[in-house]
Amino acid sequence: MVGQSPSEGRAAVLLQPFVHQVGGHTSMLTYDEHTICKPLVSQELSFYESLPLAMRQFTPQYKGIVSVHLKKDSLGNLTLIASPSLGQPDSAGTDPTVTWWHKCKWSHSQVSRTFKDSCPGKMLLRTDLQYHTDSLLDDANGKQPERKSYNPWGLHCHRQHLNRMFSKHNENKLQQFLLLENVVSKCSYPCILDLKMGTRQHGDDASEEKKARHIKKCEQSTSASLGVRICGMQVYQADTGHFLCKDKYYGRKLSAEGFRQTLRQFLCTGNQLRTDLLEPIVLRLKALLAVIRKQSSYRFYSSSLLIIYDGQEPKESADHHLPFPKTHGTNPSRVDVRMIDFAHTTFKGSKSNPNPTPHDGPDHGYIFGLENLIKILQSLSEGK
Repeated sequence: MVGQSPSEGRAAVLLQPFVHQVGGHTSMLTYDEHTICKPLVSQELSFYESLPLAMRQFTPQYKGIVSVHLKKDSLGNLTLIASPSLGQPDSAGTDPTVTWWHKCKWSHSQVSRTFKDSCPGKMLLRTDLQYHTDSLLDDANGKQPERKSYNPWGLHCHRQHLNRMFSKHNENKLQQFLLLENVVSKCSYPCILDLKMGTRQHGDDASEEKKARHIKKCEQSTSASLGVRICGMQVYQADTGHFLCKDKYYGRKLSAEGFRQTLRQFLCTGNQLRTDLLEPIVLRLKALLAVIRKQSSYRFYSSSLLIIYDGQEPKESADHHLPFPKTHGTNPSRVDVRMIDFAHTTFKGSKSNPNPTPHDGPDHGYIFGLENLIKILQSLSEGK
Protein backbone atom coordinates (compact mmCIF):
# COMPACT_ATOMS: atom_id res chain seq x y z
CA MET A 1 0.00 0.00 0.00
CA VAL A 2 1.36 3.40 -0.95
CA GLY A 3 1.77 5.55 2.12
CA GLN A 4 2.79 2.77 4.50
CA SER A 5 5.26 3.51 7.27
CA PRO A 6 8.95 3.19 6.39
CA SER A 7 9.32 0.12 8.61
CA GLU A 8 6.63 -1.91 6.84
CA GLY A 9 6.70 -3.86 3.60
CA ARG A 10 9.82 -4.90 1.75
CA ALA A 11 13.36 -3.90 2.54
CA ALA A 12 14.00 -0.18 2.22
CA VAL A 13 15.99 1.05 -0.77
CA LEU A 14 18.69 3.67 -0.39
CA LEU A 15 18.22 6.19 -3.19
CA GLN A 16 21.20 7.85 -4.82
CA PRO A 17 21.52 10.66 -7.37
CA PHE A 18 21.19 9.46 -10.95
CA VAL A 19 24.64 10.25 -12.31
CA HIS A 20 23.50 10.33 -15.95
CA GLN A 21 21.03 13.18 -15.43
CA VAL A 22 22.14 15.86 -17.90
CA GLY A 23 19.32 18.41 -17.69
CA GLY A 24 16.24 19.59 -15.86
CA HIS A 25 16.02 20.84 -12.29
CA THR A 26 14.10 18.02 -10.57
CA SER A 27 16.38 15.47 -8.90
CA MET A 28 16.36 12.06 -10.60
CA LEU A 29 17.28 9.17 -8.30
CA THR A 30 18.50 5.64 -8.89
CA TYR A 31 16.08 3.02 -7.50
CA ASP A 32 17.75 0.03 -9.10
CA GLU A 33 19.80 -0.58 -12.22
CA HIS A 34 16.75 -0.46 -14.49
CA THR A 35 14.57 2.01 -12.58
CA ILE A 36 14.80 5.67 -11.60
CA CYS A 37 12.40 7.73 -9.55
CA LYS A 38 11.41 11.38 -9.31
CA PRO A 39 8.98 13.42 -7.17
CA LEU A 40 5.37 12.77 -8.16
CA VAL A 41 3.52 15.57 -9.94
CA SER A 42 -0.17 14.83 -10.49
CA GLN A 43 -0.19 16.18 -14.04
CA GLU A 44 2.71 13.93 -15.03
CA LEU A 45 1.09 10.91 -13.37
CA SER A 46 -2.11 11.61 -15.30
CA PHE A 47 -0.13 11.66 -18.54
CA TYR A 48 1.50 8.28 -17.88
CA GLU A 49 -1.79 6.70 -16.75
CA SER A 50 -3.58 7.71 -19.95
CA LEU A 51 -0.62 7.47 -22.34
CA PRO A 52 -1.70 6.80 -25.94
CA LEU A 53 -0.50 3.42 -27.15
CA ALA A 54 1.35 4.95 -30.11
CA MET A 55 3.49 7.08 -27.77
CA ARG A 56 4.67 4.31 -25.45
CA GLN A 57 7.74 3.46 -27.52
CA PHE A 58 8.85 7.09 -27.17
CA THR A 59 8.45 7.47 -23.39
CA PRO A 60 9.97 5.71 -20.39
CA GLN A 61 7.92 2.81 -19.06
CA TYR A 62 5.85 3.87 -16.05
CA LYS A 63 6.42 1.40 -13.19
CA GLY A 64 4.27 2.76 -10.38
CA ILE A 65 4.61 4.86 -7.23
CA VAL A 66 6.87 4.52 -4.21
CA SER A 67 6.94 6.27 -0.84
CA VAL A 68 10.14 8.14 0.03
CA HIS A 69 11.31 9.77 3.26
CA LEU A 70 14.35 11.65 4.52
CA LYS A 71 16.64 10.04 7.06
CA LYS A 72 19.39 11.67 9.09
CA ASP A 73 22.06 9.56 10.78
CA SER A 74 23.98 10.27 13.98
CA LEU A 75 26.57 12.28 12.05
CA GLY A 76 23.94 14.48 10.43
CA ASN A 77 24.20 12.87 7.00
CA LEU A 78 20.99 13.07 4.97
CA THR A 79 19.77 10.19 2.84
CA LEU A 80 16.58 9.42 0.93
CA ILE A 81 14.96 6.07 1.61
CA ALA A 82 12.31 4.45 -0.59
CA SER A 83 9.77 2.14 1.02
CA PRO A 84 8.61 -0.30 -1.68
CA SER A 85 5.01 -1.44 -1.53
CA LEU A 86 3.50 -4.58 -2.95
CA GLY A 87 3.54 -4.64 -6.72
CA GLN A 88 6.56 -2.38 -7.01
CA PRO A 89 9.91 -3.42 -8.53
CA ASP A 90 11.67 -5.91 -6.28
CA SER A 91 15.27 -5.19 -5.38
CA ALA A 92 15.61 -8.41 -3.39
CA GLY A 93 19.00 -10.00 -3.71
CA THR A 94 20.76 -6.70 -4.32
CA ASP A 95 22.57 -4.58 -1.80
CA PRO A 96 20.92 -1.12 -1.94
CA THR A 97 24.21 0.48 -0.93
CA VAL A 98 25.85 -0.85 -4.09
CA THR A 99 25.12 2.19 -6.21
CA TRP A 100 25.20 2.63 -9.96
CA TRP A 101 28.51 4.45 -10.02
CA HIS A 102 30.24 1.57 -8.24
CA LYS A 103 29.65 -0.36 -11.46
CA CYS A 104 30.70 2.42 -13.81
CA LYS A 105 33.76 1.86 -15.94
CA TRP A 106 35.39 5.26 -15.40
CA SER A 107 37.38 6.53 -12.43
CA HIS A 108 36.03 8.88 -9.79
CA SER A 109 39.39 9.20 -8.02
CA GLN A 110 39.79 12.76 -9.25
CA VAL A 111 36.65 13.87 -7.44
CA SER A 112 38.20 15.22 -4.27
CA ARG A 113 36.12 18.16 -3.09
CA THR A 114 33.11 17.78 -0.79
CA PHE A 115 30.15 20.08 -0.56
CA LYS A 116 30.21 20.68 3.18
CA ASP A 117 27.92 23.68 2.97
CA SER A 118 25.36 22.11 0.68
CA CYS A 119 22.79 21.34 3.36
CA PRO A 120 21.53 23.25 6.42
CA GLY A 121 23.74 22.75 9.44
CA LYS A 122 26.62 21.64 7.23
CA MET A 123 25.13 18.17 6.93
CA LEU A 124 26.78 16.03 4.29
CA LEU A 125 25.02 14.06 1.62
CA ARG A 126 26.09 10.48 2.17
CA THR A 127 27.57 9.41 -1.12
CA ASP A 128 30.76 7.79 -2.27
CA LEU A 129 30.75 10.21 -5.18
CA GLN A 130 31.16 13.59 -3.52
CA TYR A 131 29.86 16.68 -5.22
CA HIS A 132 32.44 18.34 -7.46
CA THR A 133 32.22 22.05 -6.62
CA ASP A 134 33.87 22.85 -9.94
CA SER A 135 30.58 22.24 -11.74
CA LEU A 136 29.52 22.97 -15.27
CA LEU A 137 28.67 26.58 -14.47
CA ASP A 138 30.61 29.20 -16.36
CA ASP A 139 33.96 30.36 -15.02
CA ALA A 140 35.02 34.00 -14.63
CA ASN A 141 35.73 34.19 -18.36
CA GLY A 142 32.26 32.93 -19.32
CA LYS A 143 33.57 29.53 -20.46
CA GLN A 144 32.47 26.09 -19.37
CA PRO A 145 34.92 23.34 -18.49
CA GLU A 146 34.37 20.61 -21.06
CA ARG A 147 35.90 17.40 -19.81
CA LYS A 148 34.71 15.55 -16.73
CA SER A 149 35.05 11.99 -15.47
CA TYR A 150 31.33 12.16 -14.73
CA ASN A 151 28.44 14.60 -15.16
CA PRO A 152 27.89 16.68 -12.00
CA TRP A 153 24.47 18.03 -12.98
CA GLY A 154 22.46 15.28 -11.24
CA LEU A 155 24.35 15.88 -8.00
CA HIS A 156 23.75 19.62 -8.35
CA CYS A 157 19.98 18.97 -8.64
CA HIS A 158 20.06 16.45 -5.80
CA ARG A 159 21.76 18.88 -3.44
CA GLN A 160 19.07 21.48 -4.09
CA HIS A 161 16.31 18.88 -3.74
CA LEU A 162 17.61 17.70 -0.36
CA ASN A 163 17.71 21.31 0.85
CA ARG A 164 14.07 21.83 -0.19
CA MET A 165 12.87 18.58 1.38
CA PHE A 166 14.74 19.21 4.63
CA SER A 167 13.36 22.73 4.97
CA LYS A 168 9.74 21.73 4.23
CA HIS A 169 9.23 18.27 5.72
CA ASN A 170 9.86 16.31 8.89
CA GLU A 171 12.43 13.53 8.71
CA ASN A 172 9.90 10.69 8.42
CA LYS A 173 7.32 12.53 6.31
CA LEU A 174 6.44 10.27 3.38
CA GLN A 175 6.55 11.74 -0.12
CA GLN A 176 5.31 9.99 -3.25
CA PHE A 177 7.72 9.44 -6.14
CA LEU A 178 7.15 8.10 -9.65
CA LEU A 179 9.03 4.97 -10.68
CA LEU A 180 10.16 5.09 -14.32
CA GLU A 181 12.32 3.05 -16.66
CA ASN A 182 16.01 3.94 -16.71
CA VAL A 183 16.25 4.43 -20.47
CA VAL A 184 20.07 4.35 -20.50
CA SER A 185 20.51 1.21 -18.40
CA LYS A 186 21.65 -0.85 -21.39
CA CYS A 187 24.43 1.61 -22.27
CA SER A 188 27.98 1.09 -21.06
CA TYR A 189 28.84 4.75 -21.73
CA PRO A 190 25.53 6.65 -22.16
CA CYS A 191 25.80 9.58 -24.57
CA ILE A 192 22.75 11.74 -23.93
CA LEU A 193 21.40 14.89 -25.55
CA ASP A 194 18.56 16.60 -23.63
CA LEU A 195 16.52 18.89 -25.88
CA LYS A 196 13.84 21.25 -24.62
CA MET A 197 11.16 21.03 -27.28
CA GLY A 198 8.64 23.55 -28.58
CA THR A 199 8.34 27.29 -29.01
CA ARG A 200 6.50 27.71 -25.69
CA GLN A 201 7.69 26.42 -22.30
CA HIS A 202 5.20 27.76 -19.72
CA GLY A 203 2.23 25.66 -18.70
CA ASP A 204 -1.38 26.81 -18.79
CA ASP A 205 -1.28 27.27 -15.00
CA ALA A 206 1.85 29.46 -14.96
CA SER A 207 1.72 32.79 -13.12
CA GLU A 208 2.16 35.96 -15.13
CA GLU A 209 5.68 36.34 -13.71
CA LYS A 210 6.66 32.78 -14.64
CA LYS A 211 5.02 33.12 -18.04
CA ALA A 212 7.03 36.27 -18.80
CA ARG A 213 10.25 34.61 -17.63
CA HIS A 214 9.78 31.58 -19.87
CA ILE A 215 8.78 33.68 -22.87
CA LYS A 216 12.00 35.71 -22.45
CA LYS A 217 14.12 32.52 -22.28
CA CYS A 218 12.52 31.28 -25.49
CA GLU A 219 13.00 34.58 -27.29
CA GLN A 220 16.67 34.74 -26.32
CA SER A 221 17.45 31.16 -27.36
CA THR A 222 16.91 28.78 -30.25
CA SER A 223 13.50 27.84 -28.78
CA ALA A 224 11.93 30.75 -30.69
CA SER A 225 13.86 30.38 -33.94
CA LEU A 226 14.10 26.57 -34.13
CA GLY A 227 11.50 25.27 -31.67
CA VAL A 228 14.24 23.38 -29.81
CA ARG A 229 17.15 24.23 -27.52
CA ILE A 230 19.85 22.21 -25.79
CA CYS A 231 19.12 21.60 -22.13
CA GLY A 232 22.07 19.32 -21.34
CA MET A 233 24.51 16.89 -22.92
CA GLN A 234 27.12 14.29 -22.13
CA VAL A 235 29.31 12.52 -24.68
CA TYR A 236 31.82 9.83 -23.78
CA GLN A 237 35.27 10.61 -25.13
CA ALA A 238 36.99 7.31 -25.85
CA ASP A 239 40.38 8.96 -26.20
CA THR A 240 40.36 10.39 -22.64
CA GLY A 241 37.94 8.10 -20.80
CA HIS A 242 35.94 11.15 -19.65
CA PHE A 243 32.56 12.60 -20.53
CA LEU A 244 32.32 15.92 -22.33
CA CYS A 245 29.43 17.72 -20.62
CA LYS A 246 27.31 20.78 -21.32
CA ASP A 247 24.43 22.16 -19.24
CA LYS A 248 21.29 24.21 -19.85
CA TYR A 249 23.09 27.53 -19.40
CA TYR A 250 25.38 26.64 -22.28
CA GLY A 251 22.38 25.68 -24.42
CA ARG A 252 20.56 28.95 -23.80
CA LYS A 253 23.43 30.97 -25.27
CA LEU A 254 23.67 29.11 -28.57
CA SER A 255 22.83 30.63 -31.94
CA ALA A 256 21.26 28.48 -34.65
CA GLU A 257 24.74 27.72 -35.99
CA GLY A 258 26.02 27.02 -32.48
CA PHE A 259 23.14 24.60 -31.99
CA ARG A 260 24.10 22.82 -35.20
CA GLN A 261 27.76 22.57 -34.18
CA THR A 262 26.79 21.18 -30.77
CA LEU A 263 24.70 18.49 -32.47
CA ARG A 264 27.80 17.56 -34.42
CA GLN A 265 29.84 17.56 -31.21
CA PHE A 266 27.29 15.17 -29.69
CA LEU A 267 28.23 12.61 -32.34
CA CYS A 268 31.98 12.96 -31.82
CA THR A 269 33.37 10.32 -29.45
CA GLY A 270 36.93 11.62 -29.42
CA ASN A 271 38.34 9.09 -31.87
CA GLN A 272 35.71 9.43 -34.57
CA LEU A 273 32.59 11.21 -35.76
CA ARG A 274 29.72 8.72 -35.51
CA THR A 275 28.06 9.62 -38.82
CA ASP A 276 26.61 6.09 -38.88
CA LEU A 277 24.21 7.21 -36.14
CA LEU A 278 22.64 10.01 -38.16
CA GLU A 279 20.31 7.87 -40.27
CA PRO A 280 18.86 5.83 -37.36
CA ILE A 281 18.38 9.00 -35.27
CA VAL A 282 16.56 10.72 -38.14
CA LEU A 283 14.38 7.67 -38.78
CA ARG A 284 13.43 7.53 -35.12
CA LEU A 285 12.64 11.25 -35.04
CA LYS A 286 10.48 10.94 -38.17
CA ALA A 287 8.56 8.11 -36.51
CA LEU A 288 7.98 10.30 -33.46
CA LEU A 289 6.93 13.21 -35.66
CA ALA A 290 4.27 11.04 -37.30
CA VAL A 291 2.92 10.11 -33.87
CA ILE A 292 2.89 13.69 -32.50
CA ARG A 293 1.00 14.93 -35.55
CA LYS A 294 -1.87 12.61 -34.61
CA GLN A 295 -2.12 13.64 -30.94
CA SER A 296 -4.97 16.15 -30.89
CA SER A 297 -5.30 18.44 -27.81
CA TYR A 298 -1.87 17.48 -26.40
CA ARG A 299 0.53 20.29 -25.50
CA PHE A 300 3.95 19.12 -24.27
CA TYR A 301 4.96 22.37 -22.59
CA SER A 302 8.43 22.27 -20.98
CA SER A 303 8.96 18.61 -21.86
CA SER A 304 12.30 17.32 -23.11
CA LEU A 305 13.43 14.90 -25.77
CA LEU A 306 16.39 12.62 -25.12
CA ILE A 307 18.59 11.32 -27.92
CA ILE A 308 20.70 8.42 -26.64
CA TYR A 309 23.45 6.16 -27.92
CA ASP A 310 26.18 4.05 -26.37
CA GLY A 311 29.60 5.70 -26.49
CA GLN A 312 31.35 2.34 -26.36
CA GLU A 313 32.94 2.16 -29.78
CA PRO A 314 31.86 -0.96 -31.68
CA LYS A 315 34.61 -3.52 -32.15
CA GLU A 316 33.45 -4.08 -35.71
CA SER A 317 34.46 -0.54 -36.67
CA ALA A 318 38.12 -0.62 -35.76
CA ASP A 319 38.42 0.77 -39.26
CA HIS A 320 36.69 4.10 -38.59
CA HIS A 321 35.37 4.24 -42.13
CA LEU A 322 33.18 1.22 -41.55
CA PRO A 323 29.71 1.98 -40.14
CA PHE A 324 28.42 0.13 -37.11
CA PRO A 325 26.51 -2.90 -38.43
CA LYS A 326 22.74 -2.56 -38.44
CA THR A 327 20.47 -5.29 -37.16
CA HIS A 328 17.46 -6.02 -39.33
CA GLY A 329 14.07 -5.47 -37.73
CA THR A 330 15.43 -3.73 -34.64
CA ASN A 331 16.67 -0.30 -33.72
CA PRO A 332 20.06 0.03 -35.46
CA SER A 333 23.21 1.29 -33.79
CA ARG A 334 21.70 1.21 -30.31
CA VAL A 335 20.10 4.63 -30.85
CA ASP A 336 17.10 5.67 -28.77
CA VAL A 337 14.79 8.70 -28.69
CA ARG A 338 12.55 9.30 -25.66
CA MET A 339 10.22 12.06 -24.51
CA ILE A 340 10.48 12.92 -20.79
CA ASP A 341 9.19 15.45 -18.23
CA PHE A 342 5.43 15.84 -18.48
CA ALA A 343 4.66 17.93 -15.39
CA HIS A 344 3.21 20.68 -17.60
CA THR A 345 1.74 18.50 -20.33
CA THR A 346 -1.95 19.13 -20.87
CA PHE A 347 -4.55 17.23 -22.87
CA LYS A 348 -8.30 16.80 -23.07
CA GLY A 349 -9.49 14.35 -20.42
CA SER A 350 -6.53 14.81 -18.05
CA LYS A 351 -7.44 13.43 -14.60
CA SER A 352 -5.34 16.02 -12.81
CA ASN A 353 -7.03 18.85 -14.69
CA PRO A 354 -10.54 17.91 -15.86
CA ASN A 355 -11.06 21.37 -17.40
CA PRO A 356 -7.77 22.22 -19.12
CA THR A 357 -7.32 25.17 -21.42
CA PRO A 358 -8.81 23.86 -24.68
CA HIS A 359 -6.26 23.16 -27.38
CA ASP A 360 -7.26 21.91 -30.80
CA GLY A 361 -5.11 19.84 -33.11
CA PRO A 362 -1.52 18.71 -32.50
CA ASP A 363 1.25 20.63 -30.73
CA HIS A 364 2.55 22.76 -33.62
CA GLY A 365 5.40 24.25 -31.57
CA TYR A 366 6.71 20.78 -30.79
CA ILE A 367 6.28 19.73 -34.42
CA PHE A 368 8.19 22.83 -35.56
CA GLY A 369 11.09 21.83 -33.30
CA LEU A 370 11.13 18.23 -34.52
CA GLU A 371 11.06 19.30 -38.17
CA ASN A 372 14.01 21.66 -37.68
CA LEU A 373 15.95 19.06 -35.69
CA ILE A 374 15.49 16.55 -38.50
CA LYS A 375 16.58 19.08 -41.12
CA ILE A 376 19.76 19.95 -39.24
CA LEU A 377 20.69 16.29 -38.70
CA GLN A 378 20.06 15.58 -42.38
CA SER A 379 22.35 18.45 -43.34
CA LEU A 380 25.07 16.95 -41.12
CA SER A 381 24.52 13.62 -42.84
CA GLU A 382 25.04 15.31 -46.19
CA GLY A 383 28.26 16.88 -44.95
CA LYS A 384 26.97 20.45 -45.09
